[in-house]
Amino acid sequence: MPNSYTDALILNVDDNDGARYAKTRTLVRAGFKVIEAVSGSEALEKARAENPNLILLDVKLPDINGLEVCRRLKEDPETQTILVLQTSASFIGSADKIRALDGGADNYLVEPIEPDELISNVKALLRLGKVERELREVDRRKDEFLATLAHELRNPLGPIRNSVELWRKLQPEIDPALEIARDTIFRHTNHLAHLVDDLLDVSRISKGKISLRWERVGLKTFIDSAIEQSSQSIEKRKHNLTVTLPEDDIWVSGDQVRLSQIVANLLINAAKFTEPGGKIDLTTEVVDSRIIIRLTDNGIGIAPNSINTIFDLFTQSGHVTDRVHDGLGIGLSLVRALVRLHGGEVKASSKGLGLGSVFEISLPIDTSLPSAPTIQNTKVEETIKRILVVDDNEDGAITLAQLLELNGHNVQTAFTGASAVETAIEFGPDIILLDIGLPDFNGYDVAKKLRALPNGSTFTVIALTGYGQATDRQAALDSGFDDHFVKPLDFKKLESIGLIV
Repeated sequence: MPNSYTDALILNVDDNDGARYAKTRTLVRAGFKVIEAVSGSEALEKARAENPNLILLDVKLPDINGLEVCRRLKEDPETQTILVLQTSASFIGSADKIRALDGGADNYLVEPIEPDELISNVKALLRLGKVERELREVDRRKDEFLATLAHELRNPLGPIRNSVELWRKLQPEIDPALEIARDTIFRHTNHLAHLVDDLLDVSRISKGKISLRWERVGLKTFIDSAIEQSSQSIEKRKHNLTVTLPEDDIWVSGDQVRLSQIVANLLINAAKFTEPGGKIDLTTEVVDSRIIIRLTDNGIGIAPNSINTIFDLFTQSGHVTDRVHDGLGIGLSLVRALVRLHGGEVKASSKGLGLGSVFEISLPIDTSLPSAPTIQNTKVEETIKRILVVDDNEDGAITLAQLLELNGHNVQTAFTGASAVETAIEFGPDIILLDIGLPDFNGYDVAKKLRALPNGSTFTVIALTGYGQATDRQAALDSGFDDHFVKPLDFKKLESIGLIV
C-alpha cells in the first residue's frame, strides 16, 4: 500500500504513442512511478505481474477493447482491486461513460485531458483506493477475529458438553432438582454454540463464502428436524404448536441442514416473542410451482415501522414481559439470507403490536425425479474400537475419553502432535479424533505424519476442532482426514458412526 501518492505505481495503457507519452510525462512530473503497455493483452499481463495501484486505460486498443480489458481485470481475483481510470478520445457520449462505469471502471475521462485534471482524478482515485484497502483490511481482521473467537469459545464448550453427557451416563437417575440443573447446563451450552454458529454464518454469507450441500429434500424431513430443534424453546414456554402438512410429500432442492435451520429459527423466534401458553401454527400451501411455509403466532406482533427492518442484521423488535432480550439480533437476517440462497423469499406481516405475527417462506418446488441416495458420513462398524483422542485441551480430551470408555472402547489420550504420532505407533488405534490447534504441530501436519506411518492407511482420522468453516473442512480432507467434526461435539455424530449409544 503506498504511503503517499508518489509511492503509487500507475500502468498507462494506450496504443497511440503521442497520447501515451503525454500522459506518462504528466504523471512522472507529478512524482508518480509509471509503466506502460500498448495493447490490452499486455495490460492484462502487466497488471498481474506488477500489481499497479491504478491503470490509466484507453478504450480503443488494437487487440482487446479497453472496456473488455476492464471487465476482465475486475473479474479476476488477482486484479479486481486495481483502480481503473478509463479514457477515450473516440467514445465520448454519456452512453459510453455509463457503459464503462457499469463494466467496472472507477472513473471515465474524455481526451484530450488537461494535465491538472488528470493529476486531480488520479489523486482522487488513489485516495478512494487507500480507504477501500483499509476497509478490506479491517474486514479481513474481523473475519480472523470471528474465526478465532469461535475457536476459543468452542474449546471450553467441548469439555462442558462432554462432562454433562458423561454425568448422564454415570448417573442416569438422579434427584429431580439435579436433573433440572444438568439439563440447564446442557441447554445453555447448546445455546451458546448456536450463537457462535449463527454469528459465523452471517459473516460467511455476507462474504459469499457459505456453501450449500445441494440435494433433493422432502418438506416433511426438514420441517420435522426443525420442530425437533426448536422443541425445547416451545415446550419450556408451554406453547401449543399445531403443524399441518400435505398428505403427499413436497420436494425442494437445497441443503437439508440449512432448510431445517431456516424453519427452526422462525419457530424459536415465535416461541421467544410469544407470552407463555401461546399458540403457534405451522401450515403449508402449494402456490403454482412454489411451496409456502407459513408460521403464525399470537405473540407480541410487529410495529408497522418495524416491518421493513425486521430482517436487518442486529435488529431486535419488541419484548415480552417475562424475559429480557436474548440472542444477537441476527436470527431473522440469517433466515432471509439462507432462504435467498435457496432461490426463495421470506416476508413478515402483522396487524400491529400485541396482535401476533405471520412469517411466510416461499421456496421453489423440485419436480425432478429423485436420484439414488448417497451415504456421505464416515461409517465405523459398531464394535469395540481402539480410539486415540488428541487435544491440547486436557479437560476436553479426558472427558471425551471417559465417555468413549463407558461405551466399551479402549481409549488413550495425547495432548501434543508429537505424542499423538508416538502413541499411534505404540497403540495402533482404529480411530483417531484429532484436534487441529495443537501446541507443537497443527493437526493438518500431524494427519500427514500419521498417514506416512507403515500402518497409516488403517486409521480412521477425524478432525475434532473449533474451526468450522467450509475451508477448514476442505483443508482437513486435503490433509488426509476422513471427516471433520466441530466443537463442541454433537454426540449424534458419534452415534452415527457407532462410537456411542
